[in-house]
Amino acid sequence: MSNQITENIIGAAIEVHKTLGPGLLESAYQNCLIYELNSLGYTVSKEISLPIVYKKMKLDLDTE
Repeated sequence: MSNQITENIIGAAIEVHKTLGPGLLESAYQNCLIYELNSLGYTVSKEISLPIVYKKMKLDLDTE
């Protein structure tokens, strides 16, 4: 199952890159990738905050 998910994600990313080409802002690719994944039936969240600990140091990485 996870291999199929991986293939779908990589395929969607390749589709976005083939359609848009290089050189755009990350946000353009991000929104198009979300569109492609939604069209495949996936629910996608973008830029969610995740707790990260690096060598016993907790990093505060709020995206807002």
